[in-house]
Amino acid sequence: MTAIHDLLALHFLGNTLLDWGLASLAFAFTFLVLPLARGRIRARQAAWADGSHAPALELLSLLVARTSRLLLLIVALYLAEKILTLPRRVDQIFNVVIIVGIWLQVGIWATIALRFFIQQRQRRSGVNDAASKSSVDVLMFCAQLIIWAVLVLLALDNLGVNITALVAGLGVGGIAVALAVQTILGDLFGSLSIAFDKPFAVGDTLRIDDYEGVVEHIGIKSTRMRSVSGEQIILSNADVLKSRVRNLGRMPERRVLFKLLVTYETEPAKVEQISAIVQKIITSQAHTRFVNCLLGSLGLYALEFDVVYFVTNQPSVDHPRTVDAVNRAIVREFAATGIQLAYPTRRIRIDRDEADDPVKP
Repeated sequence: MTAIHDLLALHFLGNTLLDWGLASLAFAFTFLVLPLARGRIRARQAAWADGSHAPALELLSLLVARTSRLLLLIVALYLAEKILTLPRRVDQIFNVVIIVGIWLQVGIWATIALRFFIQQRQRRSGVNDAASKSSVDVLMFCAQLIIWAVLVLLALDNLGVNITALVAGLGVGGIAVALAVQTILGDLFGSLSIAFDKPFAVGDTLRIDDYEGVVEHIGIKSTRMRSVSGEQIILSNADVLKSRVRNLGRMPERRVLFKLLVTYETEPAKVEQISAIVQKIITSQAHTRFVNCLLGSLGLYALEFDVVYFVTNQPSVDHPRTVDAVNRAIVREFAATGIQLAYPTRRIRIDRDEADDPVKP
């Protein structure tokens, strides 16, 4: 026992053989056990990423899967280095390698976590089109620039570098860049807002201020619509969000309101039949819902009926043709019933005596 104790007490490169042995055991244990744990978690990654498990398990599996062996080596070296007493220069080299390796891995983890949370938000909102993917890619690029810039500054600070002047310079430069591209950034965040909030989608019919058309494309900077007259309307995303957007494509029904003018010479009995006739015509059409047909006012030259009904707003329903069929049926039925539609007229009464002697003394 004395011989073994004396052997372990021998010094080599400033450390006893016992210290070297303990450092070797710590290094071997760490570098072998941690990869086994990582491999076991990676083996269950597919089962955890099916959406049926908690998001925390999915994120954990992604982080472990992207943990590099370099980090495991650095952790093993760190534990071994804490047991040994190394020369100052060697100790500084180890510190630099450990700091750089750890912050590099932290940057990878932060990027993965950010993308995971964005994808989770997309999954909950049902966003999976090309426009949203482009917006997310641009957002990830900007976020990665910020993440790595912050991590580089933190790493330099841990290495003893004075980063005060560097932070001040980056702050001034960032403000200048932000002011220069504020319009582009506004459109970019507008694109993200449209992608996640989904006030409209490709194929919806929009009315924005004086413009109306069908959405053809939602890009990173602009939204493009095809107007009813055929031209393409291009609006910046920031301007779209600032405007009052009427999404006609998401209307469950489209209202039809018009006045039906009937002559005063129409017999009262036939006037009583008008509402029933109009209701029968409208309800006979598919995808329509009758509301009312009321004698709203006695006009200057006609009886004015207010007719209101709704047409289902679906891609399979041709709204103009439905309105056309209703109007044609009203004309046919009124002609068959003897009800005359009125048109603007003006009657002038001339006294007979004045007509015989138009010039008075």
